[in-house]
Amino acid sequence: MTQASSQQIDTAADRDVAFVTGAGRGIGRAIALRLSQAGAIVVLADLDRLSAESAAEEIEAETGNPTWALEVDVSDADAGREALRTTFDQYGRLDVLVNNAGVARSVDFFEIDGEFWDWLHAVNARGSFFCMQEAARIMKRDGRGTIINVASIGGKGWHHASSAAYVASKAGVIASTRYAAIELAPHGITVNAVCPGLTNTEIFGKMMRLRSEEAGIPLDEYVATHTERVPIGRLNDPSDIAEAVAFLASSAARNITGQSLNVDGGILFD
Repeated sequence: MTQASSQQIDTAADRDVAFVTGAGRGIGRAIALRLSQAGAIVVLADLDRLSAESAAEEIEAETGNPTWALEVDVSDADAGREALRTTFDQYGRLDVLVNNAGVARSVDFFEIDGEFWDWLHAVNARGSFFCMQEAARIMKRDGRGTIINVASIGGKGWHHASSAAYVASKAGVIASTRYAAIELAPHGITVNAVCPGLTNTEIFGKMMRLRSEEAGIPLDEYVATHTERVPIGRLNDPSDIAEAVAFLASSAARNITGQSLNVDGGILFD
């Protein structure tokens, strides 16, 4: 991990500090950018150190606000805890945690095995929980904080998601969000989830290419069939998710907790 500069540490006294997992690309990068635009010092945590550092440099150049890149494997509970404690040690505060890191792979129901299930849940559900737990330990010292978990409409039963293992992991994220909201409310900590629908990311693109090849359908036609499932008529851009996260991280959402907000163009209403 790189070192935070003395200038970053000095400015933390009057800025929120936000820790975003899976922040090197896609939805996570968009969230980190949006929170930086809102004035926060953003810690970009990602398994891919180079992508985290590149995103941090680009965001800092664009917004003029300090960033910090950390290499973190959230499937390792100790690594996630250490990164959050290191962030607090550097800045003396932790205001926002966004659990965005996640993995997905298109696997047929009958081909899911224990290895795949455990790999996916270690990141999506287990990693999210233990980062949330450690962040809450830190936040309750100050009697305030915001935790936002990026789940999925798949976790609410949307049946066009990548696999049964994926939807189970995201359902777990939604359930733990609701449980944590009640547990942490007495400490002034809000906990919410954002549930994206079809979102134009690198992972989504890879999945569309694989499925279109398997189906023998041109990629643009295959993507169009998915777009048609969205009542509003377009896929999410990562910035759509980032705007929802920024709202939940703001003082405007100070009395909202335990909610799972769909950002899906009208696919689900639960």
